[in-house]
Parts: sequence; C-alpha cells; structure tokens
Amino acid sequence: MKKLLLALLMAVAVTAGAHAENYPYRSDCLWVTVPDHADWLYDTGEKAKIEVQFYKYGIPRDCQVHYEIADDMMEGDKIGAAELKDGRAVIDIGTRKTPGFRDLHLSAIVDGKQYSHHIKVGFSVDEIKPSVREPADFMTFWNAEIEEMRRQPLAYTMEKADEYCTDKIDCYLVKVTLNKQRQAVYAYLFFPKHARRGSCPVVLCPPGAGIKTIKDPLRHKYYAENGCVRMEMEIHGLDPRLPKETFDDISRAFNGRDNGYLLNGLDSRDRYYMKRVYLSLIRCIDLLTGLPEWDGRNVIVQGGSQGGALAIVAAGLDRRVTQCIVNHPALADMAAYRDGRTGGYPHLNKVKGALTDEHVKTLAYYDVVNFARHITAPTYMTWGYNDNTCPPTTSYAVWNTLTCPKDSLITPINEHWTSDDTERGQMEWMLSHLK
Repeated sequence: MKKLLLALLMAVAVTAGAHAENYPYRSDCLWVTVPDHADWLYDTGEKAKIEVQFYKYGIPRDCQVHYEIADDMMEGDKIGAAELKDGRAVIDIGTRKTPGFRDLHLSAIVDGKQYSHHIKVGFSVDEIKPSVREPADFMTFWNAEIEEMRRQPLAYTMEKADEYCTDKIDCYLVKVTLNKQRQAVYAYLFFPKHARRGSCPVVLCPPGAGIKTIKDPLRHKYYAENGCVRMEMEIHGLDPRLPKETFDDISRAFNGRDNGYLLNGLDSRDRYYMKRVYLSLIRCIDLLTGLPEWDGRNVIVQGGSQGGALAIVAAGLDRRVTQCIVNHPALADMAAYRDGRTGGYPHLNKVKGALTDEHVKTLAYYDVVNFARHITAPTYMTWGYNDNTCPPTTSYAVWNTLTCPKDSLITPINEHWTSDDTERGQMEWMLSHLK
C-alpha cells in the first residue's frame, strides 16, 4: 500500500456562525493549531497536546480561549479555558481508550467579536472498524435488481450543449431512462474533440448531496482535454438547465431535514429512494461502455461526499470498473450512532425516529461500507480530519474495510472540501493507472 500523507499544520479563524474554512477570504484573524505529533495521530492511551496560537493582523493576541473536547461528532465531555500569552497556549486534550478521533473546539472573543475553530486528532486509526454488518443476501439482492433493470433496454437521448463546448472538447446533455416508469437521470457528457474510435477511457462522476443543478459542468474539463470521456451526472431526474430558483423550491419542498430524499422509503429496501439512484450508476456505465469512443478497457468512477459514496457503490457492484477515486465518502456506517459511535452523513441520529430497527435493516443494504467490501479495482481515497460532514472516523471505517489495491492522500487540516490541486492530482493518478 502506498500512502501519501499531507500534514498541513495551520488553520484559520472564522467568525461564529460562518462555515469553517482554512483560509477565509480577507480574514483579519488566524488560528494556528499544532498537535505535538506532526501527523496528528496517536496510539490509544497516549495523551495529545495541542499548541493554540491566535493572531489578528498577523500580530499575536493575548486573550482567553474557551474550549470543549469531544469524541468525533459526539457530545462534549470536557470544557475549560486557557489564557494565551504572547498569543500562545498549550491544551492537553487527553486520550481515547478506543480507536477514533478527539475534537478540540475553540472560541475566543477579541475586540468584541467571537472567533471559533476546531481541530481533530486520531488514535489508533488503523484499528477503526465499522459497526454495520453485511446482510447475507446483500449481493444476491443487488444482482437481482440489476438484472431486473436490464430487462428494460438501454434508452437515452443526446443533445449538443454548445454552451459547454470549447476548442478542445465537445459537450452533450444526455437523459438516461431507467425503468418502465420512465424515471431518468440527466448528465453532461464531455468528449475530446475529434476523439477516435476506441481511444478514450470513460469516467463517471456522480454528484454530491442535495437537489441542485450540475455544478459548474466545466470544472473538470481537463479530463476530456487529456483524452477521457467524462460524464457529470445528477440523480433526481431534473433537467440541469432549470433555473436555480426552481431547484431551490423543489429542495425546500422535498429535501428538508425531516422529509429529505435520504429518508424517503427507508422502511423498505425495495422502496428506498436510493435504490433507483444506485441502479442508475450501472445504467450510466452501460451507456459509457457502449460509446464507440470507449477504449474497451478503462472505466473510472470518481466523486466526493455523496458522489464519493456513489463511486464506491458503482465499483462494488460493477466489475467493469477499473479505478475508483473517492473524496471523504458519505453514507458510510450510517447506523453506528445506535452503538454510541460516530456515524456517517446524513447523521440520521439528528432526525427523531430515523434509526429504528426497521430503518437500520434497510440501511445495511445501502451502506457504503458494505459495497467497499466488494471492490477489486485499484482505489484512491482522500479525506481530512477536520471534516464534520463526512467525519474522519467513517472515512477510516471505509478505508480499513477496503481489501483492493489502494492509495491515499490524507489532508488532516481539511474540512469538507478538497483543493483544486488535489482534484487535479486525482486525474494524474488515474492517468498513471490506466490499463
């Protein structure tokens, strides 16, 4: 196993209520949080200390910092305060007796404004195991569903999308029909201009969570510019050309905390909303591998968050997949909260009545960990430790489950995001692993 570790040691303040990022635009203040282990990792039973620094306009500030310490995504179990002298203090956050992460939450009021930050460090992370168990008929269920879907012939439309064509690539909007009810998914399909027959790897990119348009379809245009056919898809059957206001209205109506699509039909594995979504991945691969431009060998799935989860699902279900590239996967070990452990997005512990026995039984057929057990294709995975959407505990639960050839890029400081350089690096990893 080749493992790449990027340990960046600086973090930046954000005002209370703002989304945490490392380098907020035009911020006057800077937090620096430095663990006494450079890789942010410890053994269980080993104490961790964090040096905390605070600067305003680049000048160290003395102030009182309040802190709360908790296990990853769990309720705080220790509170305290530290006085910064010359802008610095060291906080002992203790240890864990079991594998997992501890999270140090920081806040300070400086010149009448509150600033906050947090940092997570891991303990015996290679021993983190998932709670979810694979149902005995897991693959039997999914193979039967795929077979049933394929009784309906593949059908799709393709329309030139001139607004996303360039001097190097051509773009088409496709609508892929999934079943007799004519449910569908839409996608933008990018080709290298003048691509030769049998010359292109194909790349399927599922979306992150939410009901929204396909975000910035050209953001990964470099895949097509480097000889790949790339499909940027959505999962709800909504034309991405609809106005943003329409997507917002639909999302407010059908994707609230208590009625979101990830709760829809959760009482039955056969009626759960995500069944059609998971099957749509196979249908899209059917389309891609039927294109005359496909090289006949390389099928790549790539995505982040929910998109990373769906990439794992596709790789676990479809042996045509030759590479799986994932950022901080969602939908992993979702019911772990029932065991008093950190669970994955969508954090159903926050929804009253969501984690019933019946729902947990359904979730086992849709949990990403169980698909990860079946991946044989080389997999490249990236995640950060400060992520509170797809927490590092569940990323390790996936990573430690994978038995396929695998590489990782770990970026401890990252919240729920990846940099442009990281995403470009994923394509370079892909190109270096083509068959």
